[in-house]
Parts: sequence; structure tokens; C-alpha cells
Amino acid sequence: MKIVINPAYRYLEDFIRKIPDTFEQGGQVIYAERNTIKRFEEKGVSISVKSFHVPFFLNQIVYGFFRLSKARRSYEYGLKLLEKEIPTPEPIAYIEQKRFGLLQKSCYICAHLEYDGMMREFRTGALTGRENLLRSFARFAAFMHEQGVYHRDFSPGNILYVKNGDDYRFYLVDINRMEFLPVDMKKGCKNLKRLWGNDEMIAFIAKAYADARLFDAPACEKLTFEYHRRFWKKYGRKHNGFLPYIGDAD
Repeated sequence: MKIVINPAYRYLEDFIRKIPDTFEQGGQVIYAERNTIKRFEEKGVSISVKSFHVPFFLNQIVYGFFRLSKARRSYEYGLKLLEKEIPTPEPIAYIEQKRFGLLQKSCYICAHLEYDGMMREFRTGALTGRENLLRSFARFAAFMHEQGVYHRDFSPGNILYVKNGDDYRFYLVDINRMEFLPVDMKKGCKNLKRLWGNDEMIAFIAKAYADARLFDAPACEKLTFEYHRRFWKKYGRKHNGFLPYIGDAD
């Protein structure tokens, strides 16, 4: 078993080392599908632990010998994001369990974040009254891209926000699929393809994003819509016609 701990959280070492034995019985479930996320409290610290599912046999080989595990990537990418001043829950540690060199289970441990909302809420409702939130998000995306960060799963459930008065602070989660490279207008607009919302919202985001990066707004909007529609057309065929916008919540 390999355990890497953020030096700032060395005082949690005893708790971290016990996670493989205590995870199933302890903690509060936050999310439970393919992977499981639980919340724990230890020494006054609120902690999120993400336990990744056991990979298929071929991926056990890949993650055991050729590619970094999702847990390790989450930890290392989290530290890199914070270095670039892009908010994400602070990485605490990661754990890898291997057998004969093959990856079996892995966990990513980070500080638990209490947030006010996520970008999923734009699947319903109107733009009016939410312009400041979307404008703030577009500026956040622009800053992220200008820092050379490309989140390959930049989807509404992975973008959380905390509200402070009229200001919004955005946080990235599910960060094991990241690229660190220059992000031009084409790549930046493509990164917005998974967003939820109606055409008015997407157009608003595209313009605010273009303004923040000093891009040509009509060209940026055209590209964003092209990638957005192409992605959701393909996604809908595979997922029972799922739509990124369904109108009013009622």
C-alpha cells in the first residue's frame, strides 16, 4: 500500500492510514455510484474521501505499470491548480493498494467543501436574475484557460461555487482528467461544450468569456455553439435523449 500525505496534514496520518479498513463502515455518504465519496470528521477537520472503483483487469495493468492512478492524478493536479490560484478543495493525501503490481483500490482525500451551488442548476429557469453568476463563471473559465489549465471533464457537476455577497468563487472537482497546456480560443470554446443551459445562457457565457480574453465575441459565440450542439446531439443519442436544458423547474 502506498500513501502520500500533504505535509500540511501530517497530523492526520493515523486517520489516513486506517481509511482502507474504515471506509466501508464509517463516514457520511455524499455520492455513491461508480465511485463513492464520503465525508469524515477528524481532529476538527472536515474531510472528503473519494474511493475509486476497482479497475477492470486491463486497467489494473495500465494503472499499475504505465499510467498514474486517478487518485494520484487528483492529488497532484489539485496541488498544481492551487499553485496557479485556481480553487479546488485542498489535497490532503492519496492511497494506492496494489497486488502483484496491479492496481486494486485507490482513494483521494481532500478538504471537504461546503458550497452554495453548482452549474447544474442552469438546466432549468431563465437567465434573468442570474447574469452576475454566469458572468463570474465565464471570467473564471477565462482565467483558468489563461493559466494553461484544460479540465477535460468541465461539466456542470464538477464546477461548484461559493457565494459571498455579490461575488462568486468557483471550485473545480473531479480533477483527475486535466491537461496543462496553452488554451487558445478554439480550445477554450470547445471546453464549454458540456455546459447546461438554453441558447440565451450559452450565448451570454460565450460573450463574457470572449470579453475576458479579448477574443472576437461573434467568432467565439459561433465556435461555442458549434461545439455545444455537436456534443449534446451525440450525448443525447447515447443517453435517452438527455437535454442540457428542460425549461422551467415546475
